[in-house]
Amino acid sequence: MLTNCKQNNLIMEKIDNLDKKILSILSKNARIPFKDVAAECNVSRAAIHQRVQHLIEADVITGSGFDVNPKSLGYSTCTYVGISLEKGSMYKDVVEELQHIPEVVECHFTTGPYTMLVKLYARDNEQLMELLNGKLQGIHGVMSTETLISLEQSIKREIPVHFED
Repeated sequence: MLTNCKQNNLIMEKIDNLDKKILSILSKNARIPFKDVAAECNVSRAAIHQRVQHLIEADVITGSGFDVNPKSLGYSTCTYVGISLEKGSMYKDVVEELQHIPEVVECHFTTGPYTMLVKLYARDNEQLMELLNGKLQGIHGVMSTETLISLEQSIKREIPVHFED
């Protein structure tokens, strides 16, 4: 079985400049028609389709979709919660419990002062308190939480894709 680092190196070796150019174009506008990508890359639409399919199968492209503005659905509070667990080995069990809380939109196993970092949205401070006290802190293995409320998101972007022209 290959380690993640070796797998990533194998994937990077298989990505050529055309793939990188395609990724660069799609990362700026995932809804661009393949015919436009093909024209910009000077290849056929079929070649673009085949390349994109290969990138999806290799887990280079991991999704494409629409970003929904949480505020438009009434979620005005974006919060990051640092969670300390009794033991790091409890991580998977805690993640399983977090899966049942729809307001939790991201979860990361981290180094540093927290075992995990969770991003969640709440409608208001009252719901946030319920999520923290009634749900997160009630999960078996959670020792403590620290809450950071995001006042504004200033940057949101994909990692840049560099290629040679």
